[in-house]
Amino acid sequence: MVTVADTTLDGRCPTGNMASRWEQRQRDLKLVAPHNKRKSTIIVVGTGLAGGSAAASLAELGYNVLSFCIQDTPRRAHSIAAQGGINAAKNYTNDGDSVWRLFYDTVKGGEWRARESNVYRLAQLSTSIIDQCVAQGVPFAREYGGSLANRSFGGAQVSRTFYCAGQTGQQLLLGAYQAMMRQVNAGRIKLFARREMLDIVVIDGVARGIVTRDLVTGKFETFAGDAVVLCTGGYGNAYYLSTNAKTCNVTAAWRAHKRGAYFANPCYTQIHPTCIPVSGSHQSKLTLMSESLRNDGRVWVSKSKDDSRSPDQIPEDERDYYLERRYPSYGNLAPRDVSSRAAKERCDEGFGVGQSKMSVYLDFSAAIKRDGEDVIRAKYGNLFHMYERITAENPYKVPMRIYPAVHYTMGGLWVDYNLQSNLPGLYVLGEANFSDHGANRLGASALMQGLADGYFVIPYTVGDHIATRKLSPVSTSAPEFGQALSASKSRLEAILNVNGRHSAEHFHRALGKIMWDHVGMARNEKGLLKAIDMIRQLRDEFWKDVKVLGSGESFNQNLEHAGRVADFLEFSELLAYDALCRDESCGGHFREEHQTSEGECARNDDQFCYAAAWEYQGVGQESILHKEPLTFEECPLGTRSYK
Repeated sequence: MVTVADTTLDGRCPTGNMASRWEQRQRDLKLVAPHNKRKSTIIVVGTGLAGGSAAASLAELGYNVLSFCIQDTPRRAHSIAAQGGINAAKNYTNDGDSVWRLFYDTVKGGEWRARESNVYRLAQLSTSIIDQCVAQGVPFAREYGGSLANRSFGGAQVSRTFYCAGQTGQQLLLGAYQAMMRQVNAGRIKLFARREMLDIVVIDGVARGIVTRDLVTGKFETFAGDAVVLCTGGYGNAYYLSTNAKTCNVTAAWRAHKRGAYFANPCYTQIHPTCIPVSGSHQSKLTLMSESLRNDGRVWVSKSKDDSRSPDQIPEDERDYYLERRYPSYGNLAPRDVSSRAAKERCDEGFGVGQSKMSVYLDFSAAIKRDGEDVIRAKYGNLFHMYERITAENPYKVPMRIYPAVHYTMGGLWVDYNLQSNLPGLYVLGEANFSDHGANRLGASALMQGLADGYFVIPYTVGDHIATRKLSPVSTSAPEFGQALSASKSRLEAILNVNGRHSAEHFHRALGKIMWDHVGMARNEKGLLKAIDMIRQLRDEFWKDVKVLGSGESFNQNLEHAGRVADFLEFSELLAYDALCRDESCGGHFREEHQTSEGECARNDDQFCYAAAWEYQGVGQESILHKEPLTFEECPLGTRSYK
């Protein structure tokens, strides 16, 4: 029986007209005078789109910013991997789009499990993001006449996605990076590369600093500030095989959770439908193929089970374009969770293609015949090249083979409307928070959220914290810093001292299999209970039998990995437990016990229309559930249909 807190969580959202709520909040927020901003230090952890834009914006305002990057340069942040585009309600194509339409599509796409006020603000700010990025020189694709081009993404019937070929994340990141490095050069940002955050320092109930480890030298360091802004991405690598870079991890968010920050909706994990299938046990990650490819690519399988013919030998009338058949209004651009489950169903029923029979075709032959290869090459050339480099198959000649894979996570640390966690002074941006996508993120909305949070929200809201709390000066000599530093060192020393037989990689692979098999695209009570038990056993084995060579006071990537795996082994239990307690299906959380006769999600709004925010009670101990009720004024609860 889950323990539920007596009181409900308050998201501190403004009231009144939805369209004017952000403006109202901006009027209510307290300001910090320019000369006082120079006296305040803000710690920003992460340098992707959310972290880079936040650091640049806060430094531009005059704050002293300490920026921490796990890579050797902010240019390598995982935001660089985003391919297809960024949503914005500009309505350049005059096809009926609007701020309200983007807002509605996002709420509906998230299965009515996101906070309305945050989503509306996101839609409002989307238009400013494009203007900001154009001013920075981001080379968006343009039409012949010079206007910015748009294309469609899943879950929308309009073209609102701005793009830079298949390199949108890279170009947007370079824009934020340039803005950030300008402030580094001006001396308002101090950049610390190759640092991993290992703990949050809390003084008198307020986040006032962090503990880091220099990944080159192994040296532990502490840093003090007036606020901490976490922009550390998601936790998809809990599944081992995912589209995330290997450095993506849950450590920063999990350590903040253990210091008191609530973790919200961890079971909301997104499976992306268009990834290059697993080719063997040697793989350590998977490669995403942009959702934008589904603008021109058609998804299909043979109508015959176990069909071994090559795709060009299968006549048109023997092909099952199953997304077009099931979801005629959206076709191949059905949302990610819907498309992923449909692909899994076809493969599970024996209609899969390729040697493993665990993939489906993404076919461009009709588009090439219609528009010509040069047009398709201009749209997707780098993506086609990447696919051919990995698979040795030419997608201009044969269909791509794709299968779903873990990609994005909608859960994250709980934040209020100001993006502040329940732990005062700790702000959480981008994929690291839970706020904007509900149970399923629409394609091209991750970049939108990261830049909205960094460029346009946090510069206003963090000032209110500094202005209203009257924070006393703090230094790293405070005893709380020493305690956090000692705890971080002790944890890594404990891992080194196990001296067992198996590598951290061994345990990570084992965890990934448990998660994919029992907490993946389809979940059920029996499997989730089994997963929780297996995770606990695996965690015990890790602490008895992991072997990490080398020392802590040196460059040691094995130790880095082991520390992250230890956190995944704790966090994954909460993820599975959250999935067990949410006894309904919604978006990326699909419980086999709760589905319609057509295999779609069956929500239970009477019992589960809330954000689940978990309070840490200790390793292996059941967390306390805090509920934030979700109300829908502009988008009344409805049936999520893409027929």
